[in-house]
Amino acid sequence: MRRSMNKLLRQFGITDGGAISVLAALTMTMLVGFVGLGVDVGYAYYCQDKLQTTTDAAALAGAQMINVGSGGTATTTATQYSASGTSSLNQYAQLTATMAPGYPVLKCLTSTGVSCSGPDNANAIEVSQQAAVPTFFARLFGMSSWNISATSLASARGGMQQPVDVEIILDTTASMNNADPNCDISGATREDCALGGVRTLLAALDPCSATMANCGIATNNNVSNPLDRVGLMVFPGLYNSNQTQFDYDCSNTPVPEIATYAGSPVYQIIPFSSDYRGSDSATSLSPTSNLVLAARGVSTCSEGMDAKGGVGTFYADVINQAQSALTSDGRSTARKVIIFISDGGANAVAFNMPAGEATNQCQEAITAAQNAAAAGTWVYSISYGSSTSTNPSTCTTDSPAISSCSTMQQIASDPTKYFSDTSGGDSACTSAAHSISQLSQIFQYIGIDSSTARLLPLNTT
Repeated sequence: MRRSMNKLLRQFGITDGGAISVLAALTMTMLVGFVGLGVDVGYAYYCQDKLQTTTDAAALAGAQMINVGSGGTATTTATQYSASGTSSLNQYAQLTATMAPGYPVLKCLTSTGVSCSGPDNANAIEVSQQAAVPTFFARLFGMSSWNISATSLASARGGMQQPVDVEIILDTTASMNNADPNCDISGATREDCALGGVRTLLAALDPCSATMANCGIATNNNVSNPLDRVGLMVFPGLYNSNQTQFDYDCSNTPVPEIATYAGSPVYQIIPFSSDYRGSDSATSLSPTSNLVLAARGVSTCSEGMDAKGGVGTFYADVINQAQSALTSDGRSTARKVIIFISDGGANAVAFNMPAGEATNQCQEAITAAQNAAAAGTWVYSISYGSSTSTNPSTCTTDSPAISSCSTMQQIASDPTKYFSDTSGGDSACTSAAHSISQLSQIFQYIGIDSSTARLLPLNTT
C-alpha cells in the first residue's frame, strides 16, 4: 500500500521525503479536525447539562406555586427561574436559551395522588427550553451551531405526605396593633392579619391522612393518629402557665399578665395540637379547638390572641424554646418546622433582659434560628413591615449595625423559606424567592409545603 502511494506521488514529482511530509500534513489535518469536533461535541454536552439543570430548577420552582394564591403564579415563577428568565445559563455557557413555544404548561396528572383542585386546576407543570450552541471547528464544515433542548415535568407538593410538627411564633408586641391597610381583612390591625394567616395555615394543613373520612378526635381533643400538629408560641411571654388560658377563653377579662424577658416567661400558649379540623376534607375549623379559638377562628368568639406588648421586643429565646419543644415533644418521623412572623426589630431594655443577652439581640435571634436549622428544622421567616435601614436601625442593641429586614432574611433556614409583607415597612425589603406578599397567601403556601415538589418521568400520566 505504501509503495503504491509513493509511486503515485512520484508521478506528481513528489519525492519519498515529500510524500512523508504530505502524509504527515494530511494526518495532522485529520487529527486536528477530530480534536476540534471533539471540542464542539464536548461543549454541546456541557451546554445540554446546564440547560437541563435550569429546566429542572424552573419546573420545581413552578411546581411549588401550583394552586397558590389566585392562580397563574406557577407559570410566572417557572419562567422567572428558567434560563430564559435569568442570566444563569450565560454565566455557565455563554449562550441564550428561550422557552419553547407553548411552555410552561400546567397539567392534571392522575397517577401522582395529588389533587388538581385549586385556582390552577393542575397538579404538575412541564417546562421545555431550547438553545443554539455555537461551534468552534464544525463551522469549517458549514455547521455554525447545534440546536439543543431540555424538558422537565414536576409534580406539585402534597403527593408524598410526611407528618409535620409546626411551631408558630407570633409577635404580640405593641407594634402589632398598628393598622394594616393592605390586609385582605377589612380594617385589620397587623395582629388581626397575622391571626388570619394562622387560620389560613390551619385550613391548608392536614390533621390526619386524606384516606380517613374522620380523623377520630380522641378524648383529649386531639387526633389519635395525627398527620400535622401545630403549636403556638408568642413573645413577649406570659407570667406563668395559668395565664395561657386567657388567650383562648373567649373573654376579654382577665387579660394575660406579661412577664419580662428576664422573668422566665411562658412562651408556649398552645402545645402541639391536631384538633383544628375534624378531617382532611373538612372545610371549616373546629369550634372547640383551643388553637382555633386563639386564632379567632370561631365566629361566636372574637377575643383570642391580642398584641399586649409592654416589655419591648426580644425573640431569640422564644426561637430557642420552639426548637426545644420540637426536640422534646416532636415526633421522630415528623418534619420539624418553625414559622416566625415579626417586623424583626429587637430593642428590649437591659433591665427586662436575662443576664448576658441585652446586647446584639437581633444577632442572637439569627444564631438561635441557625442552630435550629443545623438540627434539621425548617425555619420559615415572615418579614412583616421590616426596615432596611441601619441608621437608624430597629435592632438598636446590635453592633455592628444590622437592619431588621436583614435579620429576618438571615433567620430563614434558606432563601426559599423567607417571605415578606412590606405593609408598614420598606418596599425594598422583599423576597427574591417569592413574589407573594399577602400574609394569607404566604401562610397558604407554607401550609401546603409539607411535602416538596418533585421531578417526574416525562411520560407520567
